[in-house]
Amino acid sequence: MAKATSTARDLGDVELIERIAEEKDRLFKLRFQLATGQLENFSRMTQTKRDIARLFTELRAREIAAAEAAAGGEA
Repeated sequence: MAKATSTARDLGDVELIERIAEEKDRLFKLRFQLATGQLENFSRMTQTKRDIARLFTELRAREIAAAEAAAGGEA
């Protein structure tokens, strides 16, 4: 868990968005495997969903920090 979070913090903004897209694609493929009965490890879906949430959380934290910095500069 901590490893994924620290990795997300090390990524740049563009890389973070690309990583989110990759994870969403992975989740789509896992859902397709589930629908066709080929999914062997259901916990991979749960883990992928959590990874996506962690990445979105990091992205949102950056947006908030940027907004606060901009508001701090204006005040």
